Amino acid sequence: MKKLLVLILFIGNVSKAQILPERERAAIIDQILADRFNNLLPQLMDQTGFDMWIVISREYNEDPVLRTMLPAKWLNARRRTILVFYRNKEKNTIEHLAVARYNVGKYIDSAWDKEKQPDQWKALMDIISEKDPEKIGINYSEHFGIVDGIVKTDYDEFIKELPDNYKSRVTAAEKLAIAWIETRTVQEMEMYKELVQITHNIIAEAFSIKVIKPGTTTTDDVVWWLRQKVTDIGLSTWFHPTVDIQRKDEKLESHIVSFSNRPNDKIIKQGDLIHCDFGITYLRLNTDCQQHAYILKNGEMTPPDFLIKAFSDGNRVQDIFTSNFETGKTGNEILLKSLEEGRAEGLKPAIYTHPLGLYGHSSGTTIGMWDSQEGVPVNGDYPLHENTVYAIELNTTVTIPDWNKDIRIMLEEAGFWGSQGFKYVNERQTELITIPKRK
Repeated sequence: MKKLLVLILFIGNVSKAQILPERERAAIIDQILADRFNNLLPQLMDQTGFDMWIVISREYNEDPVLRTMLPAKWLNARRRTILVFYRNKEKNTIEHLAVARYNVGKYIDSAWDKEKQPDQWKALMDIISEKDPEKIGINYSEHFGIVDGIVKTDYDEFIKELPDNYKSRVTAAEKLAIAWIETRTVQEMEMYKELVQITHNIIAEAFSIKVIKPGTTTTDDVVWWLRQKVTDIGLSTWFHPTVDIQRKDEKLESHIVSFSNRPNDKIIKQGDLIHCDFGITYLRLNTDCQQHAYILKNGEMTPPDFLIKAFSDGNRVQDIFTSNFETGKTGNEILLKSLEEGRAEGLKPAIYTHPLGLYGHSSGTTIGMWDSQEGVPVNGDYPLHENTVYAIELNTTVTIPDWNKDIRIMLEEAGFWGSQGFKYVNERQTELITIPKRK
C-alpha cells in the first residue's frame, strides 16, 4: 500500500507532472491484482456461492474477464490459457492455478506438467477431480456481454471432457464475473480520483483559448486535439471524443446527433454553448466525462443568466438522481423514481447511467439508456452493489425564450457508491467553463 501511494503522488495535475513510466505502472497493476486475487476474490466467491471458477481463453480471442486478470507483462493470453480459482471456505484458502505451461505472473501458478499429462483438457479435469468442487462457474451470459467470454469451441470441448458426475455442478458464473468486474477496491479508488482529475485537466485545456480561436477553430479540431493530447502524454482513450455546438439560430437536434451523424468541421463562434464527451484509459481503469463551455461574446464577462440557470437545472437532475441510490435497489427502480421526481419539479430529464471501471461501458447496474427511459429489461433489473463506480450520465432539456428554442444540458461524471453513500470520484462541473476564462 505504501509503495502504491508513493507512486500515485507522481500522477497529480497532468499539466504539472509526468504520467508514470511503464515500469511503475506495471508495478501498480500487479500490486492491485494481488490484492484483488487474495482479498476481494474470496469474498466474491463466498457471496455468490462458487467454490471453483474456470476462465478459458485463447490468444488474441480473450475472455474480457480474463483480460482484467492478466499481469502487466502479459498483453494477451498465450496459446490456450485456462485459469482455475478454487476457494476452500472452511480452510479460508484460495488457490490461483493456471492450466498452462508457465506461471501467469506472480500470483497464478502453473498447474500443468505437459510431460506427465500431454492433454491440457485432461490436466484440467484432473484438477477438478482432485478439488471436487460443489459449484463450478464458467463465463457465459445471455444479457451481460463482458461476462459472456467462453467461446463455443472451448465450451464444447470442456463439456465433452468433463466427467458426468460434474456436469450438473457447472453453471453460469454471471453474478461472480459481474461482481469481479464492477467491484472497486480501496487501492483502485485512490487511483481513480487522479484519473478523473487528469480527465478534467485535459478538458479544461481543450476548452481554452490555447486550443479554441472563435471564428476559426472547428469542433473536429478540438476532437483531434483531445485525441492527440492523450497520445502525447502516453495514455489512451477507449472511445473517440465528440464536441458539439448549441447556438441561438439553430434548432435542437435529436440527442443521438451529439454522438452520431454529428456535423464535421463546424466552426465555433462567439455565443456558442459547446459540449464534449471524453474519457481516458490509464492503469486499467476508464473515465467518461461530459462538460460544457460558453464562448463569451465581446464585452461579456459571464455567460447569459439563462444559460447559467439551465446549467443549474442539469446539476439539479444529478442531485435528484444520485439521492435515490440505495444498495439493493435495481437500476430500473432508481431510474423511474428519479425521472418522476425530476418531472415533478418541472424538469425534463433523461437518464442513461452505466457502470464504469475496468471497461468504459462496464458490467453491473444499468440505470436507463438514452432510448429506454421506461426501464431496461434484465440489465436494469440488476441491483445496486456497494464499492462500485458509475458514469453519472444524463441530460435535461431546457426551454430558452431568449433563443426561442430548447437546449439540452448533457452531463457525465464518475460517481462512487459505497457504505458511506454516494460521492463523485473527483467533484463535478458546477459552472460553465468560459472561453476565454474570466476567473
